[in-house]
Amino acid sequence: MRAYCVQSEGAAAQLCDLDVPVPGPGQVRVAIKACGLNFADLLMQKGTYQDTPPAPFTLGMEIAGVVDEVGPDVSSLMPGDRIAVYSGKDGLAEFGVFDADRAIPLPDAMRFEDAAAIQIAYGTSHMALDYRARLQPGETLLVTGAAGGVGLTAVEIGKLMGARVIAQARGAEKLAVAQAAGAEHLIDTSEDLRERVKALGGADVVYDAIGGDVFKAAFRATNPEGRLLPIGFAGGEVPQIPANHLLVKNLTVIGFYIGGYLKFRPEAVRNSFETLFQWHTEGRIKPHISHTLPLDDVAQGMQLLKQRKSTGKIVITP
Repeated sequence: MRAYCVQSEGAAAQLCDLDVPVPGPGQVRVAIKACGLNFADLLMQKGTYQDTPPAPFTLGMEIAGVVDEVGPDVSSLMPGDRIAVYSGKDGLAEFGVFDADRAIPLPDAMRFEDAAAIQIAYGTSHMALDYRARLQPGETLLVTGAAGGVGLTAVEIGKLMGARVIAQARGAEKLAVAQAAGAEHLIDTSEDLRERVKALGGADVVYDAIGGDVFKAAFRATNPEGRLLPIGFAGGEVPQIPANHLLVKNLTVIGFYIGGYLKFRPEAVRNSFETLFQWHTEGRIKPHISHTLPLDDVAQGMQLLKQRKSTGKIVITP
């Protein structure tokens, strides 16, 4: 089978030929129909992601497909079942072997592409805003990187939760995408983020996917008792948080990494995904997929991510 692999530490990822894997006890083999790309895939190629597997490994963190074979001791799934799996790796391939207890059945009407696009981006935003930040109706939510893979879902979910959403993104086209997802106020990256947000009454919750100076500006525009979620550092700089300002303004900075919950509270992730799949079935959320590419073009998809030329998700269809 073909797969997009990192063959050795520090080596560039590339398409390679591998043997079709055989499921072991408690595992299933899946014919992969769709795999979502994530910024973390770029970091894994460089070995800088917090959960980078040891080489060699196959990239691709979230998949949807059809069960092809079940391993010993698996009774919950059968060949032909349509499932989604947040796998963390091994998704950019024609087949993959995954733990059966991570599989979530797909609603009959859900496309594989949508299922692959929902898990990490929507799951991150849903758990961060609801489970961790306790966003309340009527509060003001500031989302930076609001047209990106996770940022756009934060806009959509924040709106669903009854918040007033301020979106920051680069350029009119990306801001229009955020507005279509439910943002009421739009701020271009060329504008003074702190002053614009303060003029709008400040932020009660900040969902920041950029880091660096953007986080610093958002931090200074947060209202007393506000909560800040440093979700990612697409800008390249991890911000240093002044603890004295936390004290003076009674602010809370909340760490959140959805992958960590798979290790100590996996049921929280499953509950979130099941909620999101139900919302999708009800038409309450609709993933924005800007590019759908075959496995042969996965390198192009990675470049689109790196150059920030995509909006929402890029999905690969092996």
